[in-house]
Amino acid sequence: MNSEQIISLLPYEKPFLFVDGIDAISDESITGHYTFKKDESFYEGHFKNNPMTPGVILTECMAQIGLVCLGIYLLKDELESDNPQIALTSNQVDFYLPVLPGEKVTVISEKEVFRFNKLKCKVKMLNTKGELVARGIISGMMKV
Repeated sequence: MNSEQIISLLPYEKPFLFVDGIDAISDESITGHYTFKKDESFYEGHFKNNPMTPGVILTECMAQIGLVCLGIYLLKDELESDNPQIALTSNQVDFYLPVLPGEKVTVISEKEVFRFNKLKCKVKMLNTKGELVARGIISGMMKV
């Protein structure tokens, strides 16, 4: 299964798709990226005269790349439809730097546990300078 196939199976579409590409994937990890467009609707009012990406959106980007894309890849042999479903079960994310409009981020996720279609990953987000933006643990259940 290639990157384009994985992205096409995501249960999201614009404007709530936060995956531009997958750079590397294996049974143990995934690396992908997304560029936050300057005209994303959530920048309006967050924050007044100083827009930055909300933490909940950064968490969503980390989950889409680091959990859902990796989960689809891990379950590729069991997929029964083109509509896999995911439910976020827990997350704990710490934020270190802001992400501004127009900024590209890279998400790196390492599988910690994958059992009974539950996936738990250690995820981090870096900016284009390689600086740590956020990191944490994200878990979810996959239904194929």
